[in-house]
Amino acid sequence: MPSYRQLGTLPPKRHTRLARDVEESHLGEGLYYEHVVTTEGFERAYSILYHLRPPTRVRQVELVERVEPQAAEDQPLRHHHLRAGQLPREGDPIVGRVPLLFNDDLVCYRALPQEPQKELYRNGAADEVIFVNEGRGVVETPFGRLPYRRGDYVVIPRTVTYRIVSEAIEREDHLVLEVFSPVRIPARYQNEDGQLLLGAPYYERDFHSPAELVTVDDASDTPILIKDGPRLSRVVMAHHPFDVVGWDGFTYPYTFNAWDFEPLTGTVHLPPPYQQTFECGGFVICTFAPRHLDHHPEAIKVPYAHSNVEADEVLFYVEGNFNSRRGVDVGSLTLHPGGIPHGPHPGTIKASEAATRTEEMAVMFDTFRPLKLTAQAMAIDDPEYPTSWLD
Repeated sequence: MPSYRQLGTLPPKRHTRLARDVEESHLGEGLYYEHVVTTEGFERAYSILYHLRPPTRVRQVELVERVEPQAAEDQPLRHHHLRAGQLPREGDPIVGRVPLLFNDDLVCYRALPQEPQKELYRNGAADEVIFVNEGRGVVETPFGRLPYRRGDYVVIPRTVTYRIVSEAIEREDHLVLEVFSPVRIPARYQNEDGQLLLGAPYYERDFHSPAELVTVDDASDTPILIKDGPRLSRVVMAHHPFDVVGWDGFTYPYTFNAWDFEPLTGTVHLPPPYQQTFECGGFVICTFAPRHLDHHPEAIKVPYAHSNVEADEVLFYVEGNFNSRRGVDVGSLTLHPGGIPHGPHPGTIKASEAATRTEEMAVMFDTFRPLKLTAQAMAIDDPEYPTSWLD
């Protein structure tokens, strides 16, 4: 989370009474109800929210289903090109998610919804990073309304209830990472005071939190879909949970746009850690944004062949001409597992000799545990990709 934020009405001191008109208040108690959201026990970032009603008023609970990703049948160790742009539209932005890759640290989904989100949703066991490949709208949350647009990473901490409201649902296209650890800014980008360094590839102004707090005073029953690991439950609250009048703290949903990333380039090719955007337990997220290419007179303008010995590498292709690849579609993902070298396709080194800039945009995540593919992933796998490096 980038920095401290506050919005709405707050008492001067935490854990003290925020008074409300007795006649208007819940049960005539004359106050707003404090709700502390902590991370990693009580040791890391937290926020404090103030509600019209206690956030604990559960009317009913039911088990909906189990939604655990299932691994496909064993495959030989090889590279994969998943033509994820060919997936059909289905469901809403939540229940329409299609799992493609997973391990103990994350699940990677593609979502191409065909209908608006029906129910409020909360992930109780994971942070979520939603990369907006296409789309525009607002994420409604207890912290307020969070606008999003194409190219945004929408970071939603675990336990935050939300609804995605799109301007045109038939155009929405998301890459979703369900992350079983906190999503953080790399520590090396921050000084000892917690401020982003002058040499960091982004600045605090590039991160956007909810700016408009909409307090919903609705005492009718409101269902919430809650996911905790493989279990999906429906919890019916006795009021609408977006009844917050104020909040402050360091944990909240926010956006960062990939086109705001400030890529570093060098005399010769710099490795992917220079493009790192977020760090998570067991993997990192990187952004390959439009940038100038290496400027040494003998520089090779495409990445060198690489054996990622301790990691699996996944690239999601967003826009542009990928100068080290051929035959890979926008909207596709490639998986280059540890154990097999990968690198530029034949002919791309020569073709890039005169290039001074690339307009490509891609999202990468490198995992330190092997990834498993689902049956849904194998259904869109390009079987010719492993041999595409032949002359």
